[in-house]
Amino acid sequence: MLQTVSSNLFGRSHHMVKVSGTNSSMAKDAVNNILHHKGIGEIEEKISFAEETILGWGTAASVSAGQSMIWNSKPEEASEYLQVVSDVQKLMKSLESMSLTAEVNDMELLRRSSSVLETAMVRLEEEFSYILQQNKQPLETELLSFRSGDGDVSEEDSSSSFDDYPVDNSHVKVEGLGDFTIHLINPSAILDLRCIADLMLQSDYDQECCKAYSRIRKDALDESLLILGVEKLSIDEVERMEWEILDSHIRKWIRAMKTFVRVVLASEKHLCNQIFGEQSLIGSTCFLDAAKGATFQVLKFGDAIAISRRLPEKLLGILGMYDVLEDLLPDIDSLFWEKEASFISTEAHEVLLRLGESVKGTFMAFSNAIERNVSTSPFPRGGIHPLTKYVMNYIKALIDYKDTLDCLLEIKEDDDGSSVTSLSPTAQNLLEVVSILEANLEAKSRLYRDDALRNFFLMNNIHYMVEKVRDSDLCLLGEDWIRRHNRKVQLYATTYERASWSTILSCLKDEGINLSGSSSHARAVLRERFKAFNLSFEDIHKAQTSWIIPNPQLRDELRISISLKVLQAYRMFIGRYGHHLEGSRHADRYIKYTADDLENLLLDLFEGSPQSLNSQRSRR
Repeated sequence: MLQTVSSNLFGRSHHMVKVSGTNSSMAKDAVNNILHHKGIGEIEEKISFAEETILGWGTAASVSAGQSMIWNSKPEEASEYLQVVSDVQKLMKSLESMSLTAEVNDMELLRRSSSVLETAMVRLEEEFSYILQQNKQPLETELLSFRSGDGDVSEEDSSSSFDDYPVDNSHVKVEGLGDFTIHLINPSAILDLRCIADLMLQSDYDQECCKAYSRIRKDALDESLLILGVEKLSIDEVERMEWEILDSHIRKWIRAMKTFVRVVLASEKHLCNQIFGEQSLIGSTCFLDAAKGATFQVLKFGDAIAISRRLPEKLLGILGMYDVLEDLLPDIDSLFWEKEASFISTEAHEVLLRLGESVKGTFMAFSNAIERNVSTSPFPRGGIHPLTKYVMNYIKALIDYKDTLDCLLEIKEDDDGSSVTSLSPTAQNLLEVVSILEANLEAKSRLYRDDALRNFFLMNNIHYMVEKVRDSDLCLLGEDWIRRHNRKVQLYATTYERASWSTILSCLKDEGINLSGSSSHARAVLRERFKAFNLSFEDIHKAQTSWIIPNPQLRDELRISISLKVLQAYRMFIGRYGHHLEGSRHADRYIKYTADDLENLLLDLFEGSPQSLNSQRSRR
């Protein structure tokens, strides 16, 4: 219609030009006025329609008053609303491009279109927030299932602190979680969100759109951390926290980090790209604003652990945190590579450095704690001291972090600057730790008054250390270490046997027995020898059935060694002299045991509970 009118008007003007030059100029002005007012008229009609549509839906105030959301209505309602808003944008551009006069009507149209567009933007911001909120999807269940990589933790390995001795070696590396994205928002809502975002950005309402997105998604990311078990804690709270509780937080952090960075944050980045476009600056801004709070929260916890007191029981946890964060740094760098977001990547690198320093300081605290561990009374029954179990299980668990420790621990050097050995930094430092432990055990052994029990205690504990080294990756300490300490175990066992059984064996020697003289004197000497043997054996049996050798193989080996010496000597002594007491009065008081009796009684040794000889004999 506008084209027909224009054609007719231009036809008339052409005819008028032929009449008069002055009239021709007036005619052109008239044509322009007619075209202008005709175009303005159509624009006014469209603005009126837009006002009716947009104001009919209202704004947030009408929503709170009970009006339904546009995107909860029929799909065509939302499509019409978007189309009307798009038309208003175009109308504004048309008005701005026209040579508007200063007429009140012309300026009023521009004001009305601007006002209706602003109303639409406020409503779209509310709709955008609503769609984001209503279409949130929680983390998938399988992402919350984690496995510890080192298997079950035995009872002796479970612990709470250094002073309790047992070590908790369940701070393990979380195995690689596949890098993939999940749907944080129902996929069916993505197109609507993108359409709204496009309109808001085209209308220069990018800041409002970004704030709406960031507000909703920030809360969602905070909620994701809670679902993953990561709570918001201040540095003061971390410092004051009881170790058992803090240990639980460290475990959750370690297990949550890969999911949070490689799944949650990666999915959030993907969501921003879907809504705002991959190359969109506003998309990067929205991701940063949404993600920085939760990301700083997890980094802040890592920093709090790094700068907190360096207690030995924290070492495995700190190593676990260090390994996870080091592994995730490339992912964090790629998520926050833009200049505006690089401060997050920088903070992650700095937290890693502080965790590394904490590892070195805590390892030193671990060594110092072993050295300072003092006992005032001997360990009962000569068994494996809890400190030995703690330290050996602790360093066994540390081997899982050998590569990390090799990078962080210092190499021991001679005065000339050369390396002490060809061993790795980890092996060198662990050798120093076990040497400190040995020195501590030597000091603890001196608390025993019984020299036999002192050597028995050292035999048990050094053997435990050797077995832990032999049966694990601690073999990195070297075969030479194992050979030297096996010899120590044999030396302690031999010294124990000599201290315990030499008195008994001396009763079974021929020295002092003269059978060529008076038979009554010879029998008296033999009775004293058998009596002394019986008393010594019974004392040892009573005492050493309460002693304990936890390792079955070592227990059997020591019993066999004792049996070979004692039984052979006893059989020979009985064979040479037993018949001299046969038929004499109360002979059974002196020859109380057969060799088989002794062999069975020796099987009672080192079980950890005192046995009565009378009850043993009655059972036999």
